[in-house]
Amino acid sequence: MLIAGLGNPGPKYLLTRHNLGFMVVDALAARFRIDLSAKAHRAYAGRGRMAGVDVMLVKPQTFMNLSGESVAAIMKAEGAGPGELVVIHDDLDLTLGTIKISKSGGDGGHNGVASVVKETGTGRFVRLRVGVDRPPAGMDPADYVLSPFSEDETGYAAGVINYAADALIVIVRNGPDRAMNMFNRKPAPRAGGDEGAAGRT
Repeated sequence: MLIAGLGNPGPKYLLTRHNLGFMVVDALAARFRIDLSAKAHRAYAGRGRMAGVDVMLVKPQTFMNLSGESVAAIMKAEGAGPGELVVIHDDLDLTLGTIKISKSGGDGGHNGVASVVKETGTGRFVRLRVGVDRPPAGMDPADYVLSPFSEDETGYAAGVINYAADALIVIVRNGPDRAMNMFNRKPAPRAGGDEGAAGRT
């Protein structure tokens, strides 16, 4: 299974909302001790086993709008079909703390997803959308997603990243339908709250 987190390379973008895909992949890599230092097809990538399944974690380094060039090249090199691809990305239409898993669809206005659809020739791949909320009134959405989380959001965002990683484990182990039932639009638990879906993985 190929798991691709979308984001922008370089320290300037490291902790921005648009890099949530990278952050979730990093969390998975840390949990399963997968080394992401290898470079392949303009991406950092690493192989390992997750929930008993062979996986390849990928962080395209092409900048967001060209993510599909890297993802499609790796899929071709690995002989992977769209049914073996999971794409993780931020989403303005979901509140912070909420994730949504789907098995196919359009790009939802997300340039990184649009690039993956264009370069692979299909939208029939699993995607995990991680909510970042709408920008404040008067703020350009592009500026908003390229900004870091606020001081008040940072702690919760770290929990959301782990919650999304929990969902990925369920996708790998039990399939997207099971993960959709457990996680879709159910907010990540806050510190001190009940475990929610994340605690039942």
